[in-house]
Amino acid sequence: MNADRTAEPAAAVLFVCLGNICRSPTAEGVFRVALERAGLAGRVRTDSAGLGDWHVGAPPDRRAIQAARRRGYDLTALRGRQVEPADFTRFGWILGMDDANLRALTALKPPDFEGHLGLLLEFAPQMQMREVPDPYFGGPEGFDRVLDLIEASAAGLVARLQPIVTRD
Repeated sequence: MNADRTAEPAAAVLFVCLGNICRSPTAEGVFRVALERAGLAGRVRTDSAGLGDWHVGAPPDRRAIQAARRRGYDLTALRGRQVEPADFTRFGWILGMDDANLRALTALKPPDFEGHLGLLLEFAPQMQMREVPDPYFGGPEGFDRVLDLIEASAAGLVARLQPIVTRD
């Protein structure tokens, strides 16, 4: 591995939801662990953001933190931020959690963006769902369901990125 490869990751993934306190930080945390388990940590940059600015600087929702912790993921260091135009330069993979997120991202997308803009659940067709539902207004079971969907999607996304980030 040359020094250039270690300095700049081969791929960059941004997870996006409405407020960046439930679904997208969960996706970021789960995906980071999936990358580590696949031996790809350091080869893929990952982050999460929200479309709105309501939770900028805030930690993930405590229920998301608790549900993730029960499965061995630590979200406590993550902080909310808002999607910004530069994200379309920094990230080649921008994945929304639902169709409303995708529509908003499509409206923000600059004409020269050549990356992949889509939905996270594209990478888990076996789940037979298109959208990761927002658990914010529900009970703890919604956060567990979000984790089920995100874990399956993270595995599929790692499998999709592995040949890209490991080519010499």
